[in-house]
Amino acid sequence: MAFRRLLRGTVPWSQLVGVARAVLDRYGEPAGRVRFLEADNWLSTPMVVDDRWFVKVITPQNSLVHALLTTGRNIGAFSSGTAGFFEHFGTPYEMAEHELAATERMRELGVNAPEPIEAFEYDGLGVIVLEYLEEFRTLDELPSKTVASHAETVFQFLHRMHDAGLAHGDFRSENVLVADDRLYFIDATSVREGAIADARAYDVACALGALEPLVGAHAAVSAAREYYTTEELLAAEEFLDFVNIRPDHDFEATVLRGAIERSAD
Repeated sequence: MAFRRLLRGTVPWSQLVGVARAVLDRYGEPAGRVRFLEADNWLSTPMVVDDRWFVKVITPQNSLVHALLTTGRNIGAFSSGTAGFFEHFGTPYEMAEHELAATERMRELGVNAPEPIEAFEYDGLGVIVLEYLEEFRTLDELPSKTVASHAETVFQFLHRMHDAGLAHGDFRSENVLVADDRLYFIDATSVREGAIADARAYDVACALGALEPLVGAHAAVSAAREYYTTEELLAAEEFLDFVNIRPDHDFEATVLRGAIERSAD
């Protein structure tokens, strides 16, 4: 945990206050309440301003960690027999701009995501402002029966993105929110142009890995089969071991592999 805190770093209080003040000023509010959210996120500091705006503050240290993670994921992609396909963005503001654009694109495709409002730079920090979803829960906080009812929607949304040449790139339970019984994707990242086939396989492997502990391998694979072909699931199988070494995934890769292969018979 100490190592995680070191990697994530902290934003000076004066800068956080300045960001909150800048958000309120930009939207004509003389004052407002600020709440910081508990989140195991190495890539930003999240807060809620005036119970209306979800604000993510990205520091140069967050950008450095993103570069390290991107390098590690690309090395893992090489180990899975494919070229690296993740992209890194050089500055905190570029990271914020990219996430805003990815969120806009998801919504254009009919994928539920918080409404993107803007990205701006403040004192060397990248700031992204999104709609705040009240009373949401992440996928892994829900009962298994509720997760099962949303499993097909997970793959429906991913399939829409992949058909349009867009990949999520960082699919995990914490990046899937449920509010008012509606599923939302957040924190999409970027993959290199022309790498959609490998990125699709990686996304599907991540989704299967996120769902397996919650609903079981058979249910996860059955939901995926509604939108992905046998060949696409077998391609995803090649990434299971790579995905499973990520600290934010923990699933039975052997069991999932067996479920995929049985579904292919």
